[in-house]
Formats: sequence, C-alpha cells, structure tokens
Amino acid sequence: MIAVFLAAWACTAAAAAPPPAAPVRPVTETIFGIKVTDNYRYMEALDAATIGWMKAQGDYTRGVLDAIAPRAALTRRLADFGASFGFVNQYQSYAGRAFYMEREPGSDNFDLMVKDARGVRKLVDLTALRAAHGGAPFAINYFLPSPDGAKVGVGISQGGSEEALLTVYDAASGAQIAGPIDRAQFGATAWSYDSRTLYFVRLKKLGPGDAPTEKYKDGTVDAWDLKSEPVPILGSTVGHGPAFGPNEFPALTLSVGAPLAAALSLNGVENELAMWLAPAAALNDPRTIWTPFVVRDDGVTGADFRGGEIFLLSHKAAPTFKVLSVKAGQPLSSATTLVPDEPGRVVESIHAASDALYVLVREGAYSRLLRIAAGTTKIETVALPYQGHVSEAFTASTVPGIALSYESWTVPPSEISYDPATRKFTDLKLGVQPAYDAADYAVQDLMAKAHDGVAVPLTLVMKKGAAGPRIVIMNGYGSYGVSDLPGFSPRMVAFLGEGGTAYADCHVRGGGEFGEAWRLGGKDANKPNTWRDFIACAEDLIRRGVTTRDKLFITGGSAGGILLGRAMTERPDLFGGVIDQVPAANTLRLEFSPDGPPNIPEFGTITDPQGFKNLYEMDSIQHVVAGTTYPPVLITTGLNDPRVSPWAPAKFAAALQASGTPNPVLLRIEAEAGHGIGSTKSQNDQLWGDVFAFVFWRAGRPGWQPAP
Repeated sequence: MIAVFLAAWACTAAAAAPPPAAPVRPVTETIFGIKVTDNYRYMEALDAATIGWMKAQGDYTRGVLDAIAPRAALTRRLADFGASFGFVNQYQSYAGRAFYMEREPGSDNFDLMVKDARGVRKLVDLTALRAAHGGAPFAINYFLPSPDGAKVGVGISQGGSEEALLTVYDAASGAQIAGPIDRAQFGATAWSYDSRTLYFVRLKKLGPGDAPTEKYKDGTVDAWDLKSEPVPILGSTVGHGPAFGPNEFPALTLSVGAPLAAALSLNGVENELAMWLAPAAALNDPRTIWTPFVVRDDGVTGADFRGGEIFLLSHKAAPTFKVLSVKAGQPLSSATTLVPDEPGRVVESIHAASDALYVLVREGAYSRLLRIAAGTTKIETVALPYQGHVSEAFTASTVPGIALSYESWTVPPSEISYDPATRKFTDLKLGVQPAYDAADYAVQDLMAKAHDGVAVPLTLVMKKGAAGPRIVIMNGYGSYGVSDLPGFSPRMVAFLGEGGTAYADCHVRGGGEFGEAWRLGGKDANKPNTWRDFIACAEDLIRRGVTTRDKLFITGGSAGGILLGRAMTERPDLFGGVIDQVPAANTLRLEFSPDGPPNIPEFGTITDPQGFKNLYEMDSIQHVVAGTTYPPVLITTGLNDPRVSPWAPAKFAAALQASGTPNPVLLRIEAEAGHGIGSTKSQNDQLWGDVFAFVFWRAGRPGWQPAP
C-alpha cells in the first residue's frame, strides 16, 4: 500500500513540474522585403523529439487538469446528460428504405441504421467494429445509398484520421458486398441509375519521395463496378474529359431520370464551382464530350437536377444569392431567375423533389422554407414548426416532399418530413429526447458595433432569470463563408446548468451570415475585420454587464484559430482565458502542410506580395510579443489531424510559453484523434470536461484550483 501511495505521489509530483521549453532554432527569411523569423520550423518534421516534446506537454496538461478536484464529477454530469439523448443525422430515403446515422442513448458512436418494412436495424455497428480492434476509435465519415435502396457505400476511418476506407454493404442483410477501397477520404458522390456502379473521389497513391503537400493533388473520380478495380474517369491525370488542374478536386453528380450528368471542379476550399455536362448514359466512355456549362466567375455554389431541369444557386450580381433555372442542353445564358436575391434574406440551399423545388433561405440566423411547385414560378412559404435552423435537408427528384433536420440553440434536433399533399410536417420519430425543457433557457439576438461602425450579430444564451455578471464562453469562426447558426449542443446546455454561466456566439465577418458581401468583408486584406468583430462582441458583453474581463472566455477552432489567436494577441487584456482548438495558428506556413494547397483560395499564398502581407497579418505566432501578459491559454490538437497539422498548435504553444507570460499555456494532446471529425462521444466528453474545468479554474470559482 505504501509503495502504491509513493508511486502515485511521484507521478503527481512529476506532473506538477512543467516540461522543458521547446528548443529555439531560428530560421530567418526575407519575403518581399520583410524579415520573418520562425523559431520552431523544425517542428514541422514531426520527428521523434518533437512528438516527445508534445507528449510531455500533453502529460503535464493532463496532470494540471486532473488536479482540479471537481473536474471528474463535472465530466460525468455532462457525459450522462448527453447520453440521455439519442441523436440522428444524415437522413436519406431511397425506394422506400430509409438510411440514417444514429447515436443511441448511452452509445459512444454513431452507427449506420436502416429502416424499412422489416423494421429498424443496424447496418454498420461501430461498437462491434471497435471491439474487434481492441477498442480503437472508428467513425463513419460518409455513406451513400444506391437509387434502388439495395446497397450503400460507406466510408469508415480510424483514430480521427479521416482516412476512409470505402466498403459497400447489402442494405437488407448487412453483408459486405465489395471493398474496402483505400484513399477514399472525400467520399462517394454518385451511383449509376441502375445502381450497379459507384462513383467516388480517390486520392492518388503517394510515392516514397513525395512531399506531404502532394497528398491532396491530382485526385480522380473513379467508377467502381464492385467487381473489378476502380477505373479513373475524371481528373487531371486521366488523359480525357474536362481539364482539371492538379489542385482541383473532381466530382460527379447524377440524378435519376436526368438526361445529363455533371462533372464538377472544386478548387480546394473555394465555394464557386466549375461544371461540365455530358450524356448520363455515356459518362464512362473516354470518348464522351463534356460540354462546359458553368465557370467560377458565374458565382455558382450549388446545383440540383430534376429530369431535364437544372437548378443553380449563384451569387453573381446577387450578394445574398439567387436561384436560377435552365433546361438541360441549354447554355447558362438562357437561365431564368426563380428566386431573386433580397436584402436581409440569404438563400442557403436548393433541393429538387418531384413536386417542387424547395429552397432554404435564412433571415438572420433563422431558417425559412420556400416552395416552387413544378411547372410554375410561384413562390410559397412553408411554415416551419418554430424559430430555428434547418441543419440538414433531403429530397429525391422522383419523390414528393422534403425531409429536414430542425433545431435551435436550445431545442434538440428532430427529423421531420413535409408532405405536399397534406401541407403538413410529420415527426419521423427518430432518435430519443429525454425529459428536457427548452423553455428553461432564453436566447437573445443582439448587435455589437464593430470598429468601423458595422453591426455584428451576437447571440447570447443563458438560463432564464439569470442576473449579474456571468462566466461566459464566447465562440467564433469567420472563414470560408461558413455561418454560425442555431445548433443544439448538449455539452453547452450542461455548461449552462452549472450556474452563473452563459454562452455567446459572435457572427463575425468572413462567415456567411449575411451573404457574399459578409464573407468577403472578412477575407484576404479584410481578414482583420474577423478578429476585430470578435473583439467588439467581447466589449459589448462587458458593456452590457453580462460578464467581466476575468469571466469572459473565448473559444474556436481550426480556421477559427486565426480569429482566436489574433484576438488574444491584439487585445491580451480583454479575456479571462482562451480555448484554442486545433488552431490554424501559423498561416505563413499553412501552404506547406498537406492540407495547405487546397486552402490557398481562402487564405492566399506567400508567393504573392499581397497574399504574403495578408497571411503575415493572420499569423498568430508572428504576433506573439515577448514580455506580454497573455491570458491563460488551453490549446488542443490531435496527432492524426489531417486538416491542421499538429505542428501548428505545437508551435503556437511553444511561442506563447517562450514569451514569458506569467499565465499558464497548456497544450492538450489526443493521440488517437484528429481534427475532431470522427472523435467518439467519450473523447468529446473528456475534451469539454477539461474545457469547462479550465474555465472555472481561471474564472476563480472556489474549489476549482488544481490541488498542489
């Protein structure tokens, strides 16, 4: 017993001593006349010494957070609350058979479910898969049923890597039909009309000497008959068809009954598409002529098909987007406008069904549903159940109606289906909702005044009756035109149940909340508006008396790490703490990471003078100043992250620690996780338990300081 006690004491003592600082090995370059020094360039190799330093940082962080006595009980509370829900997403229906992902109450994983005349059953059971592999985390990244509902292609990856293997299953028996096929990270995009051929995006096979930046170049669309090896039919290296650049992702889309198939070019993360059309019956023939239809300057970001009709979503001369209609075989110049752009209303997505084109629009943060009956141009509004947001929608061009996943900040998602015959929504009664009352919470839609006078939307959520300064966690993102919209988080609701707390979301420029102009207002040379909008939201919450500087904590992740890092380096005095999750903190080096080249359309390149200037301004590490008191920081990363290489968060942690700030800079490491996509429920519960414990500790809540 004494030996066990001494061993435990030794571990605690070891954890209490911060690990050594990262070695400084400066690399200095002159780029367009500006000297740039990178003290931690060597970390990009992710060699054994760097990984060892990162793991030592992770062990120390683990020791600090574990020493906060109430953390374990808090983590159990939020885990138990989340486990009481059964969540469903990605609902699809083909030939009378429904497919969807479900995380049942108490489960750690989302399984693939099928529902038909025989009842409901698991098609892919991740619990069983994990048990067969020693409990390692797995995730279903995507699935695509065949038009006849008999088969489904499923991409499954391990450890948060997103490196999906594609397997086809029989929808009736669950038996494996074909696969697995590797290098299928970006998914299955279409089935042939006869359900015999599956089309999917495949990454190229890297050679021993290939640079990491080659990973996402020269991808192809492959045709797979489920019997032979997949055959590339589209891409920069196939030698026929549309001309794709090496950084462009090809994709293929088909709609049952449509005479034409569409080849799409996705230029990395750029929203605008290029598109070619060809006869659907001949798309596998290398002699097929693909006719150019849409170029990127047309501003098209979405498309759907119904028989001989093509519907397009475009922002060309339409800052809040418009919907176009064109007959198959006709040029884009012949298109008519079905839904015009309107100030104050953003058109989000289009969904073709046999009875109508359904159009999702948004006014502020909240969804509206429009319906245009087939053969008409009349727009009608379909009333939604309450003020919320449609997070997912599904239609089939041969079936009437639309299925939606609908939720709000405080109302859990439910799957509902609209029947045009009855003009009513029906709850599909999927998933499980426990005894939970959304009426206990209040949502306020506020506006903060930015540095240049622009009004920035700010959402505040707290328990009703709350008064006085609260401990606030404020979230932000602001890239790619992605909008922060009403979405239910059981972990954040659990946080609100801890008393004296509130959650805020600042809808900064760079997102898509107000359309294309709002996105461009936080892009390239305008990127500083993103973090300055965030600063304005923070100041607004303090001015309103909602919180104080020492109780205001900011969080965000990935490209949102640009926002977090630059907000804290520009205003280190403003925040009680920072939770920077898998942050893109080193934008000057982003294009040299595997996922860097696809991100050049969003952030730019250092090979261009203005691009370099923009990236330098975004780079959090370059704006760390020695001798500055920065707020306490918790930085997270996963060693399998394919989107933001783990060296970026590690370099940021090292730079902050070297600055001499007296406040803690903690680096949290997940060895079997990546960017968060594919993390299990228990992994996320532990993450947010750590986040909330960090917040309560640094906010000075009694009893939440780490034990010595």
